[in-house]
Amino acid sequence: MNTQAQVIVVGAGPVGQTAALLLARWGIQVLVLDQRPGRGTVGSKSICQQRDVLDIWAAAGAGKVAEEGLAWTTARTYFRDRELLSWSFEREGPLPACVNISQTRTEQILDEAIAAQPLIEVRWNHQVTGLTQDDSGTIVHCGQRLLRAPYVLACAGARAQPVRQALGVTFDGETFDDQFLICDIKADLPGWENERRFYFDPVWNPGRQVLIHPCPGGTFRIDWQIAPDYIPTDTDISRKIRQIIGDRSYELLWRTTYRFHSRIASRMRVGRVLLAGDCAHLVAPFGARGLNSGVPDAENAAWKLAFALNGWAGDDLLETYHIERHAAARENLEITAATMRFLAPRTVEERMRRRAVLEGGVVEEVDSGRFAEPYWYVDSPLTTPEPGRPFRGRPPRGALCVPAPGVILPDMRVPGGRLRELCRDGFLVLLGDMCDSRLFAQVLGKVITVPLAVRGLAEVDGTGSLAERLGAEPGEAWLIRPDSHIAAIIPHAGPELVVDAVSRALRGSADT
Repeated sequence: MNTQAQVIVVGAGPVGQTAALLLARWGIQVLVLDQRPGRGTVGSKSICQQRDVLDIWAAAGAGKVAEEGLAWTTARTYFRDRELLSWSFEREGPLPACVNISQTRTEQILDEAIAAQPLIEVRWNHQVTGLTQDDSGTIVHCGQRLLRAPYVLACAGARAQPVRQALGVTFDGETFDDQFLICDIKADLPGWENERRFYFDPVWNPGRQVLIHPCPGGTFRIDWQIAPDYIPTDTDISRKIRQIIGDRSYELLWRTTYRFHSRIASRMRVGRVLLAGDCAHLVAPFGARGLNSGVPDAENAAWKLAFALNGWAGDDLLETYHIERHAAARENLEITAATMRFLAPRTVEERMRRRAVLEGGVVEEVDSGRFAEPYWYVDSPLTTPEPGRPFRGRPPRGALCVPAPGVILPDMRVPGGRLRELCRDGFLVLLGDMCDSRLFAQVLGKVITVPLAVRGLAEVDGTGSLAERLGAEPGEAWLIRPDSHIAAIIPHAGPELVVDAVSRALRGSADT
């Protein structure tokens, strides 16, 4: 029954793969279980990956996702044949704002990284039928097979009802009636290679939507909203594709239909078991908030489990996984629910509002899905607030957020690499020019036992660009978490104030 694993990861999809790689990066032995006989090889599935997720994958050893993905730059939105609006991402750092790449290829890249990691074992044909746990560990039931480890991270997807049921976790929400037809095609569409196009009520899909994404290798992903009872035939699909691309030649690579769900688990942590990704939350895909939320779940869980297993933190830190990521899931549900009310209105009032917005060209009220952003832990118990640097709210579409406690650290090129590459091995203290980094390192090293590095801003980047991008003052100390979020910005900083901030970032308060 016993295994060598310190964490059993249930589910070998991208969220489970990411979690395993990040845990192994912390030196944790991982066993990954999946009920399937092996890896699927076709289908785009989740295609749009946001910059901060690309950063996580780079830290996990899967930087090829960003390298191979197609970095589209402009999002265009149409009402029938009239363009309503377009927007582009602000460029920051060496990674693109997002890339499109098929989930199938992403999984292959992650598999390559896992194969090179001796601390990870993957077992297929292991369907989890139940979970039990006690004070010393968890037991994963795979039929008659029992596997024991100190912790379990469940990344088993939307159909992981046996796992949720064993934990007493509900999965409340709703399923939308309308279906969506997805096709991956290969075609030559000049001018469309770097643009995402969203059509409200086009003449070739009246009353509903169509979304077109460019992908690597001259391929495109097309999503049609279709009626709940519509069964597409090969002839229908060919006709729909022709209505968009005309008489150009094309190759149909993959097709499927699906319905959207909006659901959230009542708990994302139950004792020694954490839930992540679609196992814990489901959202409509407009805005690409599914996998782009599941991967940060994996990162948040990985560093906290590693700290618990290494004796650097206790139960309080693990509970903040639920606090932080459940709040992130709730925010995504709120945003995508508003989008779905606009895309698929259910009441007379919602239909009238949508019609007025689209026909009147009220651009600021058009909702085709706010693109995925990292959740910022402004209200987390691990964040030390600073009144002089309040969170200023969500920036305009495509824009960058002003740094503040709880917000993710901006990324940028620094001598030797990227700024966030300095953050992944523990806590990082960045000091302004008036702070003595040697003194801070000596004092902090005597009282802090968790991995922690102290660097002066000028030491990291002597050009002054880093301090300017952060808006950092000479006497400030910036405490950065292992997941690159800003835990504290301390004005007039002394070592003892940094100790308090680290204590809070490990336990949720500075005096425990």
